[in-house]
Amino acid sequence: MSTPDTIVLIHGFWVTPRSWENWKARYEANGFTVHTPAYPGFEVEVEALRADPTPIADLTLEAIVSHVEAFLDTLDTAPIIMGHSAGGAFTQVVMDHGYGAAGVVLNSAPTEGIRATPWSQLRSVFPVLKNPANHHRAVGFDAEQWRYAFTNTYTEEESLAFYERYHIPASGRVLFDSVLANFQPGHQGAWVDFKNADRAPLLFLSGSEDHIMPPSVQASNVKHYKGEGTVTEHETYEGRPHLMVAGSGWEEIADHALEWALSHAVQRGAAGASPS
Repeated sequence: MSTPDTIVLIHGFWVTPRSWENWKARYEANGFTVHTPAYPGFEVEVEALRADPTPIADLTLEAIVSHVEAFLDTLDTAPIIMGHSAGGAFTQVVMDHGYGAAGVVLNSAPTEGIRATPWSQLRSVFPVLKNPANHHRAVGFDAEQWRYAFTNTYTEEESLAFYERYHIPASGRVLFDSVLANFQPGHQGAWVDFKNADRAPLLFLSGSEDHIMPPSVQASNVKHYKGEGTVTEHETYEGRPHLMVAGSGWEEIADHALEWALSHAVQRGAAGASPS
């Protein structure tokens, strides 16, 4: 069996592919081809999205998944797929559709059907959900809100530096739709088949101090997976906040994620051969 030589990193909300910059450089230095596909309309820099957040306001869950899968279809071999935060939920969706040789999700947002909602999570997203009119807007955090949700274990200076480097507004539409998905009939954009026996191995990594996606959210997500013969594991890093892809100690997490994925990767005939 050939070892995967390509890695796809999927970013979350309130950030762009720039948030993966250290991981991309580290993996490329080890000989891997690394892609960090942006959400549709997010192909510009952080500063441009702050200046004109229209692409953010217009975003939908379905558009993100379709955009990521269209990119995966261009690859010659099945990659390792990693996702952070909302990118973790999208990683789960595309893997359920047959993509990837292995997957790792960090502080993942839940897929449809996961109803664990800790108080810290509600507080983190309250700036968006407090106003129904935000459904049609791109809504950002101020520096204090960012620190609570993303960087609560870092110093104030570190948190502000990451805020200025990575932060953009998030789609109110997507966040509202994600919350309401569990109360609407039929499958919504973040639905996965938890009994899918064809899904590649998947590792959940949590930060013990994550406010916006606490470990209990990932633990609930993991427990839902019942696919016969599939591998689904969950590990927690003590003292880590939501922004585990940056900050002190990110190298340890990046190396472990890659080692796990390589040791569990399965053979795929094509990068995007979705099961019929």
